Amino acid sequence: MTSLLSFVIVLGVLIFVHEFGHFIVAKLFGVRVLKFSLGFGNKVVGRKWGETEYLISAFPLGGYVKMFGEQQGEEIAPEERRRSFSHKPVWQRFGIVLAGPMFNLLFAVALFFAMFAVAGLPQPVETTAIGSVAPGSAAEQAGIRPGDRVLSINGHRTTTWEQVSELVRESRGRELTLVLDRNGRQVTIHATPAMEKVRNIFGEEVGERYMLGIIRSDQVQYEKASLGESARAALIQTWNLIYLTVMGIVKILERVVPASELGGPIRIAEIAGQQLKAGWMNLLYFMGLLSINLGILNLLPVPVLDGGHLVFLTIEGIRGRPLSDRAMEMAQRVGIALLGTLMLFVFYNDIFRIVQRWMGS
Repeated sequence: MTSLLSFVIVLGVLIFVHEFGHFIVAKLFGVRVLKFSLGFGNKVVGRKWGETEYLISAFPLGGYVKMFGEQQGEEIAPEERRRSFSHKPVWQRFGIVLAGPMFNLLFAVALFFAMFAVAGLPQPVETTAIGSVAPGSAAEQAGIRPGDRVLSINGHRTTTWEQVSELVRESRGRELTLVLDRNGRQVTIHATPAMEKVRNIFGEEVGERYMLGIIRSDQVQYEKASLGESARAALIQTWNLIYLTVMGIVKILERVVPASELGGPIRIAEIAGQQLKAGWMNLLYFMGLLSINLGILNLLPVPVLDGGHLVFLTIEGIRGRPLSDRAMEMAQRVGIALLGTLMLFVFYNDIFRIVQRWMGS
C-alpha cells in the first residue's frame, strides 16, 4: 500500500506537470485545447470547463493534451484556423511540444529549491562509520559489520573516512588490525585487504587498488541557507542529475551499463515506497530525480515522444514544408514499435527481479 500510494503521488504529479506545460503554452499561443487527460484509454471521470474537457483516464502511465487541428491535413474552416495547432507558425508549435519536457526540468529546480529553502542544504557528516559491507569481501570474512565505526588502523587513530581509505590503500595487501566501535564497545579485528577493481558510478573500470569492501555510512546534516544559496544549489543539483541521466543513457547504448538495470512502473513503485518509508524529503528528492528522467527521456528523437515531434518540426522549419503524411505515418509506426518493445522489456525486468527475490527468500 505504501508503494502504491507513493507511486500514485509521484507519477500523478509528474504527469500533471508535463501535460500542464503543453497545455499552458498552447493556451498562451491561442490554440484551443479540447482535452487534458491524466492517463490514457477510457474515461474514468471527467468534467468540462470552458472549451476544455479535463479527464482522469483508465491507464495511468502517462497523459495527453488534445489540441484543435492537431492532425496535418485536417479540414479546418478558415475562421477557425487562428485557434488550430497545425496552422500556427513552426516556432510556436515547437514551443508547445518542448514545453512538456521543459516543465519537468523546471519542476525539479523548483522542488529542490523548496527543499533546500525549508530544510537547508545537505552537508556530509565526517564519520568513519561503515554503512555497508560488500558480500564476500575481505571485510565480511573478517567479521566487520555495517554500523561499526573505525577508531584506528594499525595503531593510527582515524577520524575521517579519507584516513581509513588511505591506510587500507597503502597496506599493500598486508594484514591490518582495526579497532572498531560496535554499539559502544571496542572490538579488535584483523583483516587483509584484497586487490580489487575500482569502478565509477556507471560500472566502468578506472583502476585497481587494495580494498576491504567497506562503504562509508551516508550521513548528512542540513545547514540553513539563504534563498539565493538555495536557488544556486537547486540549479547545480538539477544540472548534475541531467548530466548523470544523459550519461546513463549513453552508457546503456555503449553496453557499459547492462540493459537489465532498466526498470519500469513496478520498480518505480518499489523505490517510491522505500523513499516514503525513509521520509518525505527522500520521496521529494526521488520525485525531482524522476522528473528529470521523464524530461530527458521525452526529448529523445524517437517518433511518438516529444523529441521525435521536435525533429519533425525542425525539418519542417528547414524545408519550409512538413514531411509527407506517408513519411510521418511510417515514423509513427516505428516509434510505437520501439516504445512498445521497451515497455515490454522493462516490465520483464521488473517481474524477473521480483521472481529472483522470491526464489532467494
